[in-house]
Amino acid sequence: MDKSVIDFNVRLRTIRIRELIVGIILTFIITGVLTAIFPVFDDGELFMILFMLIVLLLFIWALRGTRGLEKNFDNLFKDDVKKEILYVFLLNILFAGLFVLLISALDIFIGFGDPNWVPMWDIDTANIDSSVWILDSITAIIFAPIVEELAFRGVLFNRLKIRTGIVPAMIISSFIFAIGHEPGGITSAFLFGVCMCILYLKTDNILIPMSVHFINNVVATIMEITSFDIYMTQLPWIVPSLIITIIATVLLAKYIIKETQAIKKIYS
Repeated sequence: MDKSVIDFNVRLRTIRIRELIVGIILTFIITGVLTAIFPVFDDGELFMILFMLIVLLLFIWALRGTRGLEKNFDNLFKDDVKKEILYVFLLNILFAGLFVLLISALDIFIGFGDPNWVPMWDIDTANIDSSVWILDSITAIIFAPIVEELAFRGVLFNRLKIRTGIVPAMIISSFIFAIGHEPGGITSAFLFGVCMCILYLKTDNILIPMSVHFINNVVATIMEITSFDIYMTQLPWIVPSLIITIIATVLLAKYIIKETQAIKKIYS
């Protein structure tokens, strides 16, 4: 990390991967000590909130004294930027439901001909304590968009693209980002990570992928709490949902291919 750099965007690009790793190790140590002193943080959700809070504080410390964040906020509200944020969000949130909808549609289709058919995708609602929902929501909505974008796009992607080139850096950083998600969502998380790399590279503004990530997690949390995603897998909603999701998948693929080709031309 080059402390002599005062531009926020440039300072972020100078943070090295080894410094990120040291920061994560230090965060584990601090979190472990605080958990030993205050056992209340031994709870899984509180532990994660504390962990992400410490990582965020380390990023704030690393980026202290820089300028340019105000300009990033101003650029965030430009009309073309807002449109792309919404477009990328919609494509990714719709694609995330593709496999569930396909399997559910197949279950319904086979079930019409075979009443004894055991569904491949058994969706069930679980009663979860409201305090757990709140803590999970705080992690997903507040901390995850900020910390994950700073770590995976701000540091990992930035440093990898210097060593491997842009496309391999997008693939590697997005894969590492994806494996931290649930097995059923790894593919969608991977493509989401690729889109965040594209947005970040196009704008050099980490707030833009953060915004998409924030909106995505807000909507995903609401859908989970309301069981909206479960309703979409049932008749008659599954038919229009599947059609819309397939269209979004095609558009998402076109977006990634088009933008990646454009980026390769610029940086070749």
